[in-house]
Amino acid sequence: MDVTSLLVFLVIGLVAGWLASVIMKGGGFGLIGDLIVGVIGAFIGGWVFGLLNISAGGTFGAFITALVGAIILLFILRLIKRA
Repeated sequence: MDVTSLLVFLVIGLVAGWLASVIMKGGGFGLIGDLIVGVIGAFIGGWVFGLLNISAGGTFGAFITALVGAIILLFILRLIKRA
């Protein structure tokens, strides 16, 4: 992975993490926290999409995958927090 791909991956993760916190009506986790949620969400989304045999190609597909994964991650974190 070259530097440009890494930067694109991090920007997609940052935006997906921020948007997921807005969608889930959370206060957000700050810049670093949203980035972490988005990046972990990208892995979760890729795993879930793989299980469902859904293919999302390109930058927009990567963003949607990261967003769905980040929403799933925030949902799980809220369930754990309430327990």
